[in-house]
Amino acid sequence: MMRASGILLHISSLPSPHGIGTMGAAAKDFVDFLVKAGQAYWQILPVCPTSYGDSPYQSFSTFAGNPYFIDLDLLAKAGLLQPEEYESIDWESTPGCVNYGALYQKRYAVLHKACARLLAAPPADYADFLAKNAFWLPDYALFMALKDAHNGVCWQQWEEPLRRREPETLAAARAKYAADIDFWQAVQYLFYTQWHDLKAYANAQGIEIIGDLPIYVAEDSVDVWSCPQEFQLDENLVPTEVAGCPPDGFSATGQLWGNPLFDWDTMAANGYAWWVRRIRHLCGIYDVLRIDHFRGFAGYYAIPYGDKTAENGRWRTGPGYALFAAVKKELGSPRIIAEDLGFLTDDVRALLKECAYPGMKVLEFAFDSRDGGDYRPHSYPTNCIAYTGTHDNEPVDGWFETALPDDIERAIQYLNLTKEEGMNWGMMRGIWSSVADLAVVQAQDVLGLGHEARMNTPATLGGNWCWRALPGAFTPELAQKLHDAMELYGRLPEKPAAEPDETEKSEDAEKAAEPKT
Repeated sequence: MMRASGILLHISSLPSPHGIGTMGAAAKDFVDFLVKAGQAYWQILPVCPTSYGDSPYQSFSTFAGNPYFIDLDLLAKAGLLQPEEYESIDWESTPGCVNYGALYQKRYAVLHKACARLLAAPPADYADFLAKNAFWLPDYALFMALKDAHNGVCWQQWEEPLRRREPETLAAARAKYAADIDFWQAVQYLFYTQWHDLKAYANAQGIEIIGDLPIYVAEDSVDVWSCPQEFQLDENLVPTEVAGCPPDGFSATGQLWGNPLFDWDTMAANGYAWWVRRIRHLCGIYDVLRIDHFRGFAGYYAIPYGDKTAENGRWRTGPGYALFAAVKKELGSPRIIAEDLGFLTDDVRALLKECAYPGMKVLEFAFDSRDGGDYRPHSYPTNCIAYTGTHDNEPVDGWFETALPDDIERAIQYLNLTKEEGMNWGMMRGIWSSVADLAVVQAQDVLGLGHEARMNTPATLGGNWCWRALPGAFTPELAQKLHDAMELYGRLPEKPAAEPDETEKSEDAEKAAEPKT
């Protein structure tokens, strides 16, 4: 990876008149901003559909795309919607915040109209899309149709023949809900058509997209329902233990995520086929893949199912390098970033070294008196990704609002921060000037926003994943300021060598034809 920089901004956080950021004009405008700002990467969060709590890390499917990100103006341009069918809808959101409840109630009615028109005259590539995605799409579409038929309840509460996927029952359901299945498949066609168009636009301008792979999947997902043998479930298909993090200095009771754990023995026996499919799919839609909670592959924390806190969990051994050896065997060497934050042990460090993936350094952690040394820029290796903070952290200005006074003073002394420069710009300078190959800042830091713009507070429910940038926030002046900083710290993208003109080509040809002496 060449020395470069990027900005972290999720699709949902883009400006939009229709309740949430989408893959339309504002997304391409942001790509243009990144180019002018001298950036090389756009990092986003998982693009999968959100479920309980609106978190992209709790999804109905690891393979599907979020229907909310489908741009309605682009559907109108394609003749699949009339402007009056969506422009008059009150999306009940403020310009700076997503209202997920309103989206759930109102977005699908609009998408039904677009999909009805698409299915009435399917595009030439529609059948090919269905065929290429047959390894996940039919199960996903059936799962979503059944969820609608059961008023959205978890599949664990469906009738026993459906829970256990008895073949005759599934065949009857596919016939009964054929129209709904067609709808959910068409939605995914719309999502991926717009996504690949956006990615092609970004790549053509030299911007690569860093996507995100959550290590775990939600219990209420087609992934668990369709492949129960891959997870630690009992004879009643109920998880035996679930995922989380142990108590630490940040949380006295730990973090109870509640995701089912993988049955690593079963996965090893089949060559980690499920993981290979997952990583192949995501590497096909992103340029670089960040794997969340990488330490869980060395050792993972298992909490008894039904516990209300994470206090009674235990550490268990993960698959280690065997998983990534299987990935390498099948996929070569995909470009992967390992999120190696949290409680690190020797086995985690050894796994990261064996994989040779770049890890992460978060500057906001550097000034914690309890354990900050590894996160201070003078200790960074080149093979790492430096962040001011991630989506789970405060924006820089929010950190200065909420951090301990001693931590703030340590940051000021270490980076020589001044109010004149701006605390956010001083902290960004700290990682831009480091030797880290890649430095990524949150869009909130670029915009100088504080606690009110925080994307997520771990172990809390409600009020997360809602922040949006205001229209016009990413100005030409801001782009120029960033560009100047990238030039100063040697992070401007390399320009491709200019093509020689016809005269130069002719002269080169004549020299090549001269006899050698």
